Amino acid sequence: MYKLITAANSSRAYQLKSKLNSDYVLLGDYHDLPDLLLKTGKVLRLPDPKKTSYTHEMLSLCIDKDIDTIYALREQEKQLLLNAEQLFQEYNIKIQVTDNEI
Repeated sequence: MYKLITAANSSRAYQLKSKLNSDYVLLGDYHDLPDLLLKTGKVLRLPDPKKTSYTHEMLSLCIDKDIDTIYALREQEKQLLLNAEQLFQEYNIKIQVTDNEI
């Protein structure tokens, strides 16, 4: 099972990835990312939280990519995911919103 860290274009995401110290960590972002990073498979393009289907798209992505934990680093993502936390829990996916929850 993988862990997903959002805000892949931020240094905070890479710091958290280093703390997790695992080969099973994916980074993702809805902001523009270089194609080179996306081709590695370790960085994902995430749905835009401004879309009404954001929560369902994130759930589908997690199921498809075998993700069991999401570390949401951006405030808008945090709020939307926490509002749908029960739905994610039904699929055994945890929503983590702070670095202290490692």
